[in-house]
Amino acid sequence: MEAFNNFVSAINGVVWGPIMLVLLIGTHVLLTIRTKCIQRKTFTGIKLSITPDKEASGDIGGFAALATALAATIGTGNIVGVATAVGTGGPGAVFWMWFTGLLGMATKFGEATLAVKYRVKAKDGSYIGGPMYALERGLGQKWLGVLFAIFTGIAGFGIGNMVQGNSIAESVQGTFGVPKVVTGVVLMVITGLVILGGVKSISKVCEKLIPFMAGLYILGCIIICFINAAYIPAAFAAIIKGAFNPAAVGGGFVGATVTACIRAGVSRGLFTNESGLGSAPIVDACAATRNPARQALISMSGVFWDTIVVCLLTGLVLVSSIIKDPVGMEGLVGANMTAGAFNAIPVIGPAVLTFGLITFAWSTILGWSYYGERAWVYLVGVKSIKPFRIAWTVVVLIGCVAALDVVWNVADTLNACMAFPNMVALIGLSGVIASEAKKYVWDKDAEMGGLLKWMDDEAPQLDK
Repeated sequence: MEAFNNFVSAINGVVWGPIMLVLLIGTHVLLTIRTKCIQRKTFTGIKLSITPDKEASGDIGGFAALATALAATIGTGNIVGVATAVGTGGPGAVFWMWFTGLLGMATKFGEATLAVKYRVKAKDGSYIGGPMYALERGLGQKWLGVLFAIFTGIAGFGIGNMVQGNSIAESVQGTFGVPKVVTGVVLMVITGLVILGGVKSISKVCEKLIPFMAGLYILGCIIICFINAAYIPAAFAAIIKGAFNPAAVGGGFVGATVTACIRAGVSRGLFTNESGLGSAPIVDACAATRNPARQALISMSGVFWDTIVVCLLTGLVLVSSIIKDPVGMEGLVGANMTAGAFNAIPVIGPAVLTFGLITFAWSTILGWSYYGERAWVYLVGVKSIKPFRIAWTVVVLIGCVAALDVVWNVADTLNACMAFPNMVALIGLSGVIASEAKKYVWDKDAEMGGLLKWMDDEAPQLDK
């Protein structure tokens, strides 16, 4: 097993290596250019996310789709991933995470546009979409759609289920002394109660959970920034200076090279916001929206919250805490580094962080359950839904009590495999994305109050 894990780790290092990073960043830049810097419409997307669209067809509201996507996206990567990036690449890695998120908003816009444009209807009248349908219906490359669905359907059980459940069990055991099996049983039951009701049940929970959990975590970060107020200017300076000259930062930070700093920030940024991975558009496809671009703007705003806000605040908290207390923070990595920073809040700091870790991880389990389900529906039809939901619920318990080094590495590799066909769709259909952006966003009669109506009549009936 150790040899197999080493083999998978070696493959993982290749698929998430320079080629993948260049391809993802290149796609971000391409779509930023082709959509005429759609990022300029970020606050329009935020406003649209809380504006119900009464003239739309779909299964759930735009905000519900955004909340479900954020449930899968805002996870332990926002807490542990940022700390890992800072520990590996220094404070400058925070800048590259932020920069990657800013560019990635265009890719997220493109993914959601294609997901809605090429979605189909199931026999029960629900909408199904995502990169697999864009590849099949848009590019005529069904085999790539099948590959994407296979990678998603398998990877979800690892990165979106077992790994998250294990994080919850470890956190609860470490903080409250609760045995992992007990946490696993409770988590299995509450997860089953939610996902057995389908996307409408998942989205209802996420609509309530995401604003609360993210808001509490953001509040905790803001409080620490106030406590560390005297060190915030130095933290900003270290982040900017470290992005281009890590060795000049000093102050107890890792002596990374510029290449290591960029790689740490870009790779963790891509992993955190999932732009280019192809997962979030699966839920965007079922959103009630009057045209593809409207939901795409809403989806794009998710990257703003995930990376531009949450990751940046986490980075400021970590860097300012290290500058304030280099001795106390020395040697801390990952979750322990974030825990060390949150100790600045008397009494409740560790509890706030533990609550954040638990809810972030559980919301990821819920969001990814829908991604995995839709992947299997694409492969074998709607008959797979009930068996998948039961299997997903049981695997939550297994994840809580299992050792997961191999699972993590395999799932991480499959995530990279998901990204490749998704980027084929994005690049191959970039002209379609640009056309949709022009028609529904940039044309003068497409302002927010009067976005053009789009008929979804061309969505075919799923025959499986």
